Amino acid sequence: MKKHVLLTTAAATGLAVAALASPAQAAPKTVASSRLAAVSSVPSIVKFWTANAGLRMKAAVPFGQEHKLVAKHVSVVPPPATGKAGVVPAIGDEKKSTAVSKNVNLPRTVGRVFFAVGNSLFSCSASSIQSVYHNMVATAGHCVYDLEGNAQVVDDWIFVPAYHDGKAPYGLFIGKQAFTHYDLDVFEDLDRDYAFVTVYNGVAEDPKKPGSFIDTGRLGDRVGGQGFAYNQKLGTKVFAFGYPAAAHPDGNLVFTGERMKWCYGKTVFPVQEPAAKVEEHLGLRCSMTGGSSGGPWILQYKNARRLGYINGVTSLGGDTDNNNRSDLITSPYFDGETFGVYKAGYNLWSGSVVKADGSIGITEARSE
Repeated sequence: MKKHVLLTTAAATGLAVAALASPAQAAPKTVASSRLAAVSSVPSIVKFWTANAGLRMKAAVPFGQEHKLVAKHVSVVPPPATGKAGVVPAIGDEKKSTAVSKNVNLPRTVGRVFFAVGNSLFSCSASSIQSVYHNMVATAGHCVYDLEGNAQVVDDWIFVPAYHDGKAPYGLFIGKQAFTHYDLDVFEDLDRDYAFVTVYNGVAEDPKKPGSFIDTGRLGDRVGGQGFAYNQKLGTKVFAFGYPAAAHPDGNLVFTGERMKWCYGKTVFPVQEPAAKVEEHLGLRCSMTGGSSGGPWILQYKNARRLGYINGVTSLGGDTDNNNRSDLITSPYFDGETFGVYKAGYNLWSGSVVKADGSIGITEARSE
């Protein structure tokens, strides 16, 4: 997360309304997209992150509480949409469940994102989210684009769902294409700090055949995919999940990034941060630090099924009472334009990149 002290100016009330809806498509110049990795680069990316028992993943530092963002411009955007609320059901959760659990069971959909900016290695958080081909990840926009580097996408982007203690139990999912809001891509507007990334099927090195790879399957088929919610009422209660790894401002290193953490509470709106030109973020009382950027905020989370509706992603964080301890995280408001960005990649196929002989390459032709 970016290092900013945040000011909560107002609290809203009301509960989220879950209703299926099909809003109009996003207006022109709402969606920006960029290729993250071609098939030909997959072998080098896999080897880069898996070499020496995943040493580079362990060495990655949280992006970016210590990594100051300088916003160049901010676009003129309308206030949060007041249109009809809508949701897209989670993978495997199209029918309502009556199962009950008193425990907070951590979602398998959530994991860590790793990427490179120049010679530096960074980590964020993210979650699998519903899509036609079960191949999409939701995260923060600044965990995809190097906003300080003139809006260039980061290098060697991978998602590791259910990451823990250096392990990738479901394989590495290499980012194929990133979709963000035009205002983030062009104006570095953090009121639109979200991204949706299509990923190839999971890849892992074959332990029985050095130099070869195995296909670990589609992301959503392996870990599920959270639903998506937009135009929801303000002041709702959410679970926020992520992998904080940075120290608190006082230097106390409570988190390591090796285990998933969570917070629960009622959102407040708006949260403003003049230094980052943020005007319309939601806030949540939470002590997670840098590294939790991109982690999902989930409405109506069902502990038994570990599913709900992503209605935000962690963007900024800070110390609001000046005691040198992180106490608040923020998210952009998910409105109809967010839905438009999400839908831009919703129907796109990625496919497997592992051939029958264990080499890397497209295994079947398909129009995208």
